[in-house]
Amino acid sequence: MVTQDFTAKTKELIDSLKGVCTSYGLGNDGNEFKIITQVFLYKFMNDKFSHEVKRLDPKLKNAENWEQVIAGYSDKQYDMLLLKMSADSAKLKREHYLSNLHNKQNQEEFAKFFDDTLRDIAIFNNDIFSVKTGTGAKITLFDELSNYITDSSQRDNFCRAIINPLVNFSFEKIFNQKFDFFSTIFEYLIKDYNKDGGGKYAEYFTPHAVAKIMASILVDKPVSNVTCCDPSGGSGTLLMNLAHAIGEDRCTIYSQDISQKSSGMLRLNLILNNLVHSIQNIIQGNTLLAPYHKVGDKLMTFDYIVSNPPFKLDFSDYRDDLDSKQNHDRFFAGIPKITPKSKDKMAIYLLFIQHIMFSLSAKGKAAVVVPTGFLTAQSGIERKVREKLVEGKMLRGVVSMPSNIFATTGTNVSILFLDKANTKGDIVLMDASKLGTTVKEGKNQKTLLSSEEEDLIINTFNKHKALDDFSVVVSYEQIKEKNYSFSAGQYFDVKIEYTDITPKQFTAKMDGFKKNLDSLFAESKDLEKDIKEQLKGLEL
Repeated sequence: MVTQDFTAKTKELIDSLKGVCTSYGLGNDGNEFKIITQVFLYKFMNDKFSHEVKRLDPKLKNAENWEQVIAGYSDKQYDMLLLKMSADSAKLKREHYLSNLHNKQNQEEFAKFFDDTLRDIAIFNNDIFSVKTGTGAKITLFDELSNYITDSSQRDNFCRAIINPLVNFSFEKIFNQKFDFFSTIFEYLIKDYNKDGGGKYAEYFTPHAVAKIMASILVDKPVSNVTCCDPSGGSGTLLMNLAHAIGEDRCTIYSQDISQKSSGMLRLNLILNNLVHSIQNIIQGNTLLAPYHKVGDKLMTFDYIVSNPPFKLDFSDYRDDLDSKQNHDRFFAGIPKITPKSKDKMAIYLLFIQHIMFSLSAKGKAAVVVPTGFLTAQSGIERKVREKLVEGKMLRGVVSMPSNIFATTGTNVSILFLDKANTKGDIVLMDASKLGTTVKEGKNQKTLLSSEEEDLIINTFNKHKALDDFSVVVSYEQIKEKNYSFSAGQYFDVKIEYTDITPKQFTAKMDGFKKNLDSLFAESKDLEKDIKEQLKGLEL
């Protein structure tokens, strides 16, 4: 009940912030996303700081007003308190507190004071909370948000209006909540800003059902001290589900994404889910052209990789740069050619699959969303990749998902599971395309899986079950015999049902067939007669 109440209040806060933006002309503006997420993050960090210092000093916990007590600390005492704080909490100066901003709303140039406060928090926490670009530049936590109001005379009022909703409640009582609570809040927070971009780079939002299935199949036993990567990170849904399945304190997250917006979303997701220690590994940059994570001069390898890469994208401007000697091992199957009339349909996902295969550690596992057509294509890069997966004995299985599992694309998708330790070839191929319930979402159809259907997919896969017309367990040799097809349907047994009947029953059935045929012939003759009469009428 407490969690439901706080979920409702948190959503009310988010709606209030959006309402303020709308009132000041920023509704559906490209900058609204930055304002909403950064102000929300400022509030979250304030409450996390309060929660943390009360944990460290009982005097603060028991005080009627902890801020009054902490105001009496000497600078040395305050610095010592900050040193004791956990790494997943932002360190704040006393002038950074939300109450300080709220109490000084009537001062002149409040917008400047507001921006300066947030900027100073960003600088004070730069080493831990900044996302880096591929060149090493740091993208700080907060922008100068008031500058998004073009009418400078309204900036003070806007900043006052955006601060007021923040003081109505505190997050402090819900910091003991785990992934499920914060994933719901995060999804609500970004729901208007992370629509599937119809093929644009790194704007995909992976449904939670897909993310859960990927994580639950990849992590089927306890592990610790492992590395997890998403080379097309997006907002981090896949990585958060994976980290939750492993344990947030038992893994380190790595990511690279060309989108600044997606990198900002992922940073926010890490902060909400106690993965601040991994923010330094979040890189904004082009994974294919300039992969950042390396050990010496070699690309770093990972224990777990998840990815829902863009399927098609125009990368013609740097396509030839990828086709270099140093990339021949990474892109072993080749690089899609430029198609002059439809450059936006270049199959970039094939490069991500090859990059992932190259980036797996000796016993690494991966799960990648692919278009279902990849499973059976009999030529080109697709075929070469499938051959490599089989010949290299690193295929774990495939789950073909229902159509419209992504609401904004009609492309049928499958999840490709890799496992470099699966040398025996106990491979699960599953056709889950008939599962799910179709619902209307805006103008689009969307297929939703029930929790029972999700568990059916996960348990059937992890237990290596063969179920009629649903799943089959095959060897590498069997896949070779089927021309390297990964489609489950091509391995299902064709069943012919036999029913014993008496001669009398047989005669009765044949008579029934004869009557049906006679009836159809009669209808056909009547129709022919009607047509002839109509034609005569036209001639007259």
